[in-house]
Amino acid sequence: MPISADRFDSMRDPDDGPTPGTNAHEVLSFLEDHADEAFTQSEIADATGIAKGSVGPTLARLHEGGRVDHKGIYWRISDHVRSLDATGAHAGVTAASREDEQPTYDDWQEHAVDPRTDRE
Repeated sequence: MPISADRFDSMRDPDDGPTPGTNAHEVLSFLEDHADEAFTQSEIADATGIAKGSVGPTLARLHEGGRVDHKGIYWRISDHVRSLDATGAHAGVTAASREDEQPTYDDWQEHAVDPRTDRE
């Protein structure tokens, strides 16, 4: 059954990350908050309040998606996720810093083309 364009535009993209309130979101949030540490499944369950039997399958799905790393009995947020977070933060700071700059038209004026005179 077709849906409206507005509804389509308002849908979440799976690449946006887990839906808030889900086990995956809770695990990722916890691991992101402690990005410099690795934890066992039990430690993650205790810290997040997620049932111990649900943490393992959740971590396995996140690992398949490249969002967490796993070595031995320990799990941590993946370097890829950390780099994406850092990239987003850097882009935000860069954009905000450029909002305060006044454009310098003189720098590009000599290269500008007047569309009224440069027609083919």
